[in-house]
Amino acid sequence: MFDNLNWWEIGALLLLALLIFGDRLPTVIADGLRMLRNLRAMARNATSDLSRELGAEITLEDLHPKTFIRKHLLSEEDEEALRRPLRSLVEEVRSDLTGVHDELKSVAAAADFRTPTPTPVEPPATSSGQDTAGTRARIYDSDAT
Repeated sequence: MFDNLNWWEIGALLLLALLIFGDRLPTVIADGLRMLRNLRAMARNATSDLSRELGAEITLEDLHPKTFIRKHLLSEEDEEALRRPLRSLVEEVRSDLTGVHDELKSVAAAADFRTPTPTPVEPPATSSGQDTAGTRARIYDSDAT
């Protein structure tokens, strides 16, 4: 819950709690801890009652439906029989993805050649010493083909 808090933020929260609750802060903390202990005791009592009713030892992790079914209804052979088709399917998909990845690498390697950019060639000067637009266009057209 408090994984993202650093020491400065925790200190600021404590200071804020001290400002809000003042002298009552120790009693508020004690009441909060008492409530937390009561909630834990209630959860422990609920799991022990459920274990007693079902006739099997149950923990909080066992109350997840997948874990409950796996632990109490399926044998190890049944579980392995359920996993076998999925395992082969995962292997097929993994091999297909590896093949696609290799093909993409080969295509990327083939496409990774650098084409030289055409350098403009100076057109021959006309008798007046100026280039005409037609001469430049012919030179660039000849470079493109």
